[in-house]
Amino acid sequence: MNTVDESGETLPQLIRRVQEQDPSLTQSEIARRAGVSVSAVNTWVNGERVPSRRSCDKLADALGEPRERVFAAAGRRAPGPLTPDAEERVLELYRRLTAEEQRLIERQLAALAAADQHPWPA
Repeated sequence: MNTVDESGETLPQLIRRVQEQDPSLTQSEIARRAGVSVSAVNTWVNGERVPSRRSCDKLADALGEPRERVFAAAGRRAPGPLTPDAEERVLELYRRLTAEEQRLIERQLAALAAADQHPWPA
């Protein structure tokens, strides 16, 4: 479970490095900031589990680290950026769909967003 990011850091190493830089950042404090349980943080620090994509996003905020670094250390691909132009293109396409097609697309997007039990292949 200890995947390595481009800098050579695993997620446990990244968390510990940040904690060494800020000793007040205990596992309890990380959990509070990220809105997760202390036991979840403990499993990440011990390399027993990999956080979900949603938890990686929250963890990046809690640690004050770039999202890309946290996602890479966790062996996950970071969500892509959504530029205003891309958002407008997606909305324009969505507006052209029937109500039934919109519901189908929403279910597909929800399934893709929830598919974070295993890291996507690089």
